[in-house]
Amino acid sequence: MQSVDHRGMTAVIRLLIAAIVAMQFTSAIHAAEAVKPNIVIILSDDQGRGDYSAFGTKDIRTPGIDRLYAEGMGFDNFFANCPVCSPTRAALMSGCYPDRVGVPGVIRDIKTNSWGYLAQHATLLPKVLKTAGYHSAIVGKWHLGLEPENLPLARGFDHFHGFLDDMMDDYYTHLRNGHNFMRRDLKEIDPEGHATDLFTQWACDYIRERAQAGGPFLLYLAYNAPHDPVQPKSDWLAKVKTREPNMPSNRQKLVALIEHMDDGIGQVLRTLDETKLAANTMVCFSSDNGGILANGANNGPYRGGKQMTYDGGLRVPFAIRWPARIKPGTTSARRALTMDIYATACEVSGVTPPKDIDGVSFLPTLLGQEQPDTDRAEYFVRREGGPQYGGKTIEALRMGDWKLVLNSPFAPAELFNVKADPAETTDLASREKKKFLELSAELRRHIQRGGQVPWQKSEQ
Repeated sequence: MQSVDHRGMTAVIRLLIAAIVAMQFTSAIHAAEAVKPNIVIILSDDQGRGDYSAFGTKDIRTPGIDRLYAEGMGFDNFFANCPVCSPTRAALMSGCYPDRVGVPGVIRDIKTNSWGYLAQHATLLPKVLKTAGYHSAIVGKWHLGLEPENLPLARGFDHFHGFLDDMMDDYYTHLRNGHNFMRRDLKEIDPEGHATDLFTQWACDYIRERAQAGGPFLLYLAYNAPHDPVQPKSDWLAKVKTREPNMPSNRQKLVALIEHMDDGIGQVLRTLDETKLAANTMVCFSSDNGGILANGANNGPYRGGKQMTYDGGLRVPFAIRWPARIKPGTTSARRALTMDIYATACEVSGVTPPKDIDGVSFLPTLLGQEQPDTDRAEYFVRREGGPQYGGKTIEALRMGDWKLVLNSPFAPAELFNVKADPAETTDLASREKKKFLELSAELRRHIQRGGQVPWQKSEQ
């Protein structure tokens, strides 16, 4: 009978146990990496580049927004796709330049003053994320069409709780031109309360519901603050007046409306904490365009504001937090546009985006990897009616350090070197004719490309 080497057998067993433990640990790592992150996109309405305190603005207090910058990454050169609402929202949802999906201008409930129709060929973000198992909701302002085929649930969202049209005439009655556009999914509703409070509550409710249900989700929280009418709650306005008694009254109201919205953003972040979802939730915050100068908006050191194709109308705040992957307190100088959020969300979720989108993922930047600016021409367009615009378009196009600006359809185009002249004070069109012609030709190519898509619904 052969003797048994117990020491050898023990060593083998230990090695087997170690190998099994290592395999289990590796599997756990891969399983953790395979958990798709939740995505929360928060969009404010007409908030200027400098209208949050993390920017260094002293007369405003925004701890919610500031938390996103402190715990995530802020972009110093982030641009809305348009200086007005609908086109930027179309770019966010489609990943395309807005005229390429039929939305060069503002969509309104009055057909004779509506300048866009969301194209049926566009694959919106909730629909593409659905292929990766995402549940999706929009809470707040839709503003991409009132036709049955262009309501949120028809375009891929699983849940809608908010306002369909362009703006409310009152933050408490929620009416627009005497009509009620508030909906829960397809049902007309008439809730009581300030719109900012309602949207915050509904967003928090959705997060709690998804925490119970499990699985990844997309939440698009689109506040209508601080859009006109600038109508803050009385307690928020009183706080600002007490703190800043010498502030102009129009700015007091604007700051109060923004600070109230910021408190809502803080509630959303705390709900993610409470539901244990924060670590693997990517939260993006931005605005659809620059602030309104007449309302006392702060657009930073940049020229112009909402409705204008100067940088004051296009540069917007952007912060993104994802504790599991993004190093806190970081910043990026890389240029990005609203439509790039779509491409980034696709890459984050492991989905291949549609082939013809214009957005470019900035995920490598978020992960701290080297990612230079793209060499693309960045194109901005806005169509509008009335005597000031006549149904025509205004545009801007940036290539490298150069920017071509057509801020009125009835005025000559201007050329700026925005690296040397970020305030766009010196028009170089007559001095830099070669560069002017180069950018003008590129702009025409974009106009022709967008012209392939109808922006009015056929009546046939």
